[in-house]
Amino acid sequence: MDESQRNHLKAYGLAYYALKEGLPVDWLLNYRGGSFLVDYSAAIQSECTVRGISFTVISTAETNQILNAINHPEANMNLVRLETAPRIGVYSPKNELINDETDAVILVLDYAEIPYTILYDEEVLKDELVKYDWLHLHHEDFTGQHGRFMRRESAVIQAKIQEETATRLGYKSVTEMKLAVAKRIKTFTAGGGYLFAMCSGAETFDIALAAEGSGISFQDLLGEDDASAGLDFSKSLAFENFTLEPSSSRRFSNINTGRPDFFQSSNDFFQLFKFSAKWDIVPSLLTQNHEYFIKEFSGQTTSFNADVVKPEALVLGENKRVNNVRYIYGELGRGHWTYYSGHDPEGTPGWRRGNTDLSMHPHSPGYRLILNNVLFPSAKKKKQKT
Repeated sequence: MDESQRNHLKAYGLAYYALKEGLPVDWLLNYRGGSFLVDYSAAIQSECTVRGISFTVISTAETNQILNAINHPEANMNLVRLETAPRIGVYSPKNELINDETDAVILVLDYAEIPYTILYDEEVLKDELVKYDWLHLHHEDFTGQHGRFMRRESAVIQAKIQEETATRLGYKSVTEMKLAVAKRIKTFTAGGGYLFAMCSGAETFDIALAAEGSGISFQDLLGEDDASAGLDFSKSLAFENFTLEPSSSRRFSNINTGRPDFFQSSNDFFQLFKFSAKWDIVPSLLTQNHEYFIKEFSGQTTSFNADVVKPEALVLGENKRVNNVRYIYGELGRGHWTYYSGHDPEGTPGWRRGNTDLSMHPHSPGYRLILNNVLFPSAKKKKQKT
């Protein structure tokens, strides 16, 4: 999984395939970019060849040499055993409703050939999350404002569907329904689930949770100083002491430090932190990559404001020069959550950009961060010590 790999993204799909076939996979943290070690079989070799994945067949003696090097006390490397293929859920409207703005996680799961199930409000409220180990939140608006600004016909259609769903399920508004959904997802996470959210899905999830019982009307915010006075930050996962933007703004809150219109373009980079693979296994796993400087990319929530990140949240990647946090992790009860800002690591800014063709970006370090999270539930983990 270093620079010699021909297709980093599909290699994750091969690891998932092996797990589905009942074959354990050893993830060699920090060894050649976070390589995967799998027992040889003709089927695995054939799958690598068909999928265009670089691989090396090694002897038992060579394997032992690698493992000895990883186990050396001074080597910042480790071995994590992956045992089962996680059951993947994606919280999103159906694909045809987001056809020109497809979620990055859906794109990369399809490209890596990792199976998943799309579920949305009704399924969550029917407690179907128990069927899954890992859940991704697409670029959702959990405040019930339909993204605040809608330029696409598909978004207008989706807003109408959400309003009809809320009425049919007995909720007074989409805002009330989305809060109920957010609380079910939080319960799923606290019970041992793995939550991964990107872009506005991460920002508005925390806003909705913090606003419960506040009496705040997102649609009527005028921007007064006390507009956020009723927020209860003990209910949110990652952010605290943030303020809400007036309802006329395209921005939800000051959690977001980027322009919320997808037209932002940047030649800047954010940097991944390097952790101790032997002591801080979880953050080391989540930051495995062949590059540690990731090109900035935009979204409705482009980047997180470092000043409102809770002290217990672990920052995995940031652009310190502009006080932006891009990638954060935390624990909730027996579960885990990860927030990743921005919409598409390889996307072109603009509303009419079309879907990213990942065959043109098979080595994307920004997309590798997503796939690290997909395999995260498979790992035997030790509690971090920093």
